[in-house]
Amino acid sequence: MKSVSIITVNFNQPQVTDDLLRSLREVNTYPALEIIVVDNGSKVNPVPVWEAADSGIKFIRSDENTGFAGGNNIGIRHATGDYLFLINNDTEVTPDLIGKLVQTMESNPKIGMISPKIHYFDHPGMLQYTGYTPMNYYTGSNACIGQFEEDNGQYDSLSGVTGYAHGAAMMIRREALEKAGVMAENYFLYYEELDWCERIRKAGYEIHTDLSALIYHKESVSVGKRTALKEYFMNRNRILFIRKNASSFAFFIFCCYFLALVVPRNLLHYIKNKEYSFIPVFFKAITWHFSNKPDSNYLGYPLIR
Repeated sequence: MKSVSIITVNFNQPQVTDDLLRSLREVNTYPALEIIVVDNGSKVNPVPVWEAADSGIKFIRSDENTGFAGGNNIGIRHATGDYLFLINNDTEVTPDLIGKLVQTMESNPKIGMISPKIHYFDHPGMLQYTGYTPMNYYTGSNACIGQFEEDNGQYDSLSGVTGYAHGAAMMIRREALEKAGVMAENYFLYYEELDWCERIRKAGYEIHTDLSALIYHKESVSVGKRTALKEYFMNRNRILFIRKNASSFAFFIFCCYFLALVVPRNLLHYIKNKEYSFIPVFFKAITWHFSNKPDSNYLGYPLIR
């Protein structure tokens, strides 16, 4: 039986992480698990309490918040499984989730990474993810298939190759990891899993979904609160992703599109909604690229320090 390393990252949400661990212990039926929890610089270190309660889990403490990629990469470097299953701490598993994903991966050596179907935890039966469309490199946009729809099995036939895995739940083959490397940490938040999928593809593998496997995600179906931090990284990283993965010609077209349409659209949106403080943040996200290379480790936003 293939071993699976479960990796999850906690940041100031110990109770949410406890619920996931309870789900893995009481609901999951796949036996060959190694569970790794990385605390990513929480204000209060929960690791001593966790270690006292459960010695069978690897708990790792990072003294600083290293972002989504950085936190998961810490766990990856401690993982020993044949497959590594990265799941958000605000998810809960279904009994045969992990077994189904392993079985699908075993049946096709071309699969480098796979994601299950995702339902919203607070709205069982409502889809969050059944796959992604390919990226349009000229506009820097793509779409999540099925999001906010009731699940009547209408997308189940799409199991197979997809545009991108979903960052809330993605299983990677160890051989693909060794060829593609870990996630790029200079994204910090947003787009890092898309970039990882591109590198896995370049390493010769495919990105798949298995829509017979299901996980629940506690992310709200309502639009989350917009913050300066989110606005900065969503815009900076959208550009960064295209810089790193598109051809020079496609990047040129993207820049024209971004300057001609996205910039005025966003500015009008900020003004209309009286989000004036977002305007300098937006321009800071753009100008970061004037003085930094695509692999620069300088994140450019002081609030994360």
